[in-house]
Amino acid sequence: MANRQQVNTLPLRTISDFKSKLKGGGARPNLFEVELTFPSIVGVQDENEVLDNARFLVKAANLPASTIAPIDIPFRGRILKIAGDRTFETWTITVINDTSFSIRSAFEKWMNTINKLDNATGETDPALYQVDAKVNQLNRDGGTLRRYIFKDVFPTNISAIDLSYETTDTIQEFTVEMQVHYYEAIKGNAPESGGESIS
Repeated sequence: MANRQQVNTLPLRTISDFKSKLKGGGARPNLFEVELTFPSIVGVQDENEVLDNARFLVKAANLPASTIAPIDIPFRGRILKIAGDRTFETWTITVINDTSFSIRSAFEKWMNTINKLDNATGETDPALYQVDAKVNQLNRDGGTLRRYIFKDVFPTNISAIDLSYETTDTIQEFTVEMQVHYYEAIKGNAPESGGESIS
């Protein structure tokens, strides 16, 4: 039997091919902006200034994660998998704390509106203590590639800030964990933005 030479029918892929597919040099994890909102019932002092500061001082966030859990149904020694319910993970942001404490104070007041420090009473109507928040993935020119809108968020944890005489070369940071009901993904307005809006 004659030896048959295997023929690769796919064209050779080159670094130039790869470069042509990497639009805009790739999305960068450090090019983002968080738009916070606080419920009107909280009554944040100098709210516009706090929200403007947050665009700069929220130093870390994430694009949303969600999971559709499978449901396993046994059948004669095999498992049929069908789609179950979708769940959304907690959304966490990291904030640089400036000397005004304005952002931390706003979150503390928000949580105190939900459950007061001294007597555990608080607002029970979710429509009054839940708001939307946004994360914008940016390009190098500041245009929006994609916007994620976190629907009906509210904080459930503000992290501790460690204090120490020995710590001299850092600036305080803290994290805030927020619960998310669902999110919407919106196509950006930058020329190279692609994909579709999903809601």
